[in-house]
Amino acid sequence: MLNGKTALVTGSTSGIGLGIAKALARQGANIVLNGFGDVDGPRAEVLAAGQAAGARVAYHGADMSRPADIEDMLKYAATQFGRVDILVNNAGIQHVASVQDFPPERWDAIIAINLTSAFHTTRLALPGMLANDWGRIINVASVHGLVASAQKSAYVAAKHGIVGLTKVTALENATTGVTCNAICPGWVLTPLVQKQVDAKAAALGISNDEAKKVLLGEKEPSMQFTTPEELGELAVFFCSPAANNVRGVAWNMDGGWAAQ
Repeated sequence: MLNGKTALVTGSTSGIGLGIAKALARQGANIVLNGFGDVDGPRAEVLAAGQAAGARVAYHGADMSRPADIEDMLKYAATQFGRVDILVNNAGIQHVASVQDFPPERWDAIIAINLTSAFHTTRLALPGMLANDWGRIINVASVHGLVASAQKSAYVAAKHGIVGLTKVTALENATTGVTCNAICPGWVLTPLVQKQVDAKAAALGISNDEAKKVLLGEKEPSMQFTTPEELGELAVFFCSPAANNVRGVAWNMDGGWAAQ
């Protein structure tokens, strides 16, 4: 379905980003991976997922807090595969503290990586998409783009910002073939969330499995984690002809979290 298209997925060496990259590769899209840590493992996974559909995979290690790196990554994607047709803004970090104790440098880093990076990738990818009259911008927000939780001021502010950026981008391009939407997951068992599970287990002196139940029980009525695979399939839907008129939505996959 996406043969000949190129998808740039930021923060895609693990977790949600990797799940989305694999799902798009299965549909034949060429993938530009981005992220820190192990690259060979994720690259092999995406190549394996897209092998039958002929997808190719490249990697750029842009630091998403640096605009110059982001610009270089977009140029690299164009050099490798022609242009970016599908942009998935997924890169994100987290820090947990009350507002009065929140380190300003952590605030700045979260806003830069979780929000400002999406502005830079979007502004750089849009001209090529508009010239081709087809593009999909998918911003991975969070249920925290819709509702708040204590101790997460920077993350919640950034994710609310991403939802706002999504709506404006969708409106500005509403008469074109370029759409912009946000995915708002609840708890997904990524390395980021596993750290929170570990911290809870240690703080309460309970097992990891029990800590997961406590975490889910606080917010997510379904009592189950959303999976990167499920989020990947939603991204594939956004790229399909059926989603041509889905514009500016913040689509929560959160087990009922925001419905409460």
